[in-house]
Amino acid sequence: MAGPSLRPHVHWAQRHRELFLRVDLSDVRNPDITITDNVLHFRAQGHGAKGDNIYEFEIEFLEPVEPKPMCRVTQRQLNITVQKKESNWWERLTKQEKRPLFLAPDFDRWLDESDAEMELKEKEEEKINKMKIESRVPKDPFKHLKKGYLIMYNLVQFLGFSWIFVNMTVRLFILGKDSFYDTFHTISDMMYFCQTLALMEIMNSLIGLVRSPLIPAVVQVFGRNFVLFVILGSLEEMQSKPVVFFIFYFWSITELFRYPYYMLSCIGIEWKPLTWLRYSIWIPLYPLGGLAEAVCIVQSIPIFSETGKFSLGLPNPLNVTIQFPFVLQIYLIALFLGIFVNFRHLYKQRKQHLGPKKRKMK
Repeated sequence: MAGPSLRPHVHWAQRHRELFLRVDLSDVRNPDITITDNVLHFRAQGHGAKGDNIYEFEIEFLEPVEPKPMCRVTQRQLNITVQKKESNWWERLTKQEKRPLFLAPDFDRWLDESDAEMELKEKEEEKINKMKIESRVPKDPFKHLKKGYLIMYNLVQFLGFSWIFVNMTVRLFILGKDSFYDTFHTISDMMYFCQTLALMEIMNSLIGLVRSPLIPAVVQVFGRNFVLFVILGSLEEMQSKPVVFFIFYFWSITELFRYPYYMLSCIGIEWKPLTWLRYSIWIPLYPLGGLAEAVCIVQSIPIFSETGKFSLGLPNPLNVTIQFPFVLQIYLIALFLGIFVNFRHLYKQRKQHLGPKKRKMK
């Protein structure tokens, strides 16, 4: 049970524009800090010199201050910053000449008036230098145009893949497994559109419009388009395979979170649940999508062998022919290497955005 109210030890320092108060209380709970009639009222539960208790104090400032103090609670102490209404140097903190017993200078932050003036001057010079540097950097006249383009690109892709996902989901609930066999004929036009448009991601990275690395973008876009246009688009026998459903479904779920995240990033908005999904949903979906693509390629090899499609006969005495099924076998190896490259890239991104932050010592 809490004992009677006590005064904590308070240390203070000042600059020309602000006052700093450090309250020696650890494990502070329910701090109530207000300024009325130029008097700071403090009340909080915490562990101080007299143990765990309720601590209170009041300070009537020497000169007028702003009525909204800023408070920062740490494990060991509570810091209060109060803005002066006028920028000047005070001869003392309190209106009463005699210093209260609980109040003492904060020698860790203490500066004489001349040192404070020098610090203030350095800050102003630093601000001026920063403004000069910024003024020298040429402004991009197409900045808003580029941002508008990126917002529209990500919005269109999001709407496209949303249509694919919703259409496939509704058909799955209505038709069940029967929806697997005509996925391509129902969805292919929109998937062609989205994946053709995705070529712009390579261009965006190439010209520096976005900061995304070029190689992961090339691996993903060309990998998907190879499966979509070369394997599925050219072989009618593959278009009715159930694996098409899984390829399209895994692709669309991934993009449902990627494109909205990029679109909001363009306007400086971060929604934490979306960020988590953007950098987590790929963990199960990316390997599953890669596996579905590999199954699709394996299933297509006998068909390409039988039809001889895309196989290239060379005019030479040995009558050597480059068999496309052999190319697909080589591509399977490249596919898994590409998955490794992108998996590593996405893991680094996840660690950067969701990994533990280094905490500064209080």
